[in-house]
Amino acid sequence: MTLQTVLLVASALFSVGLYGALSQQVVVMVMMGLELMLNGVVLAAAAFWWFLSPSPDGQVLLLVVITAMTVEMAMGFAVATLLHRTAGTDSAESVAELHG
Repeated sequence: MTLQTVLLVASALFSVGLYGALSQQVVVMVMMGLELMLNGVVLAAAAFWWFLSPSPDGQVLLLVVITAMTVEMAMGFAVATLLHRTAGTDSAESVAELHG
């Protein structure tokens, strides 16, 4: 497996995530698109570190990024749950009505 192959897969992940984030109305599907985009970026970063300078510094940074992604998704699902409980819908257009 070469660097170009891994970058091609990473760009495909990012493209599918971008399409999913921009084309969906459901909050959970938008968050899944964002997660795919972040996974593409993480895969590209890991490929660059693996093929250009395999040192443990890049692995530590990737673990920090994955941890931040996990916290972000947990907060997003909490907002989606709150939206579903208060408005009875899961449309992304209803998110603007949440306040307080």
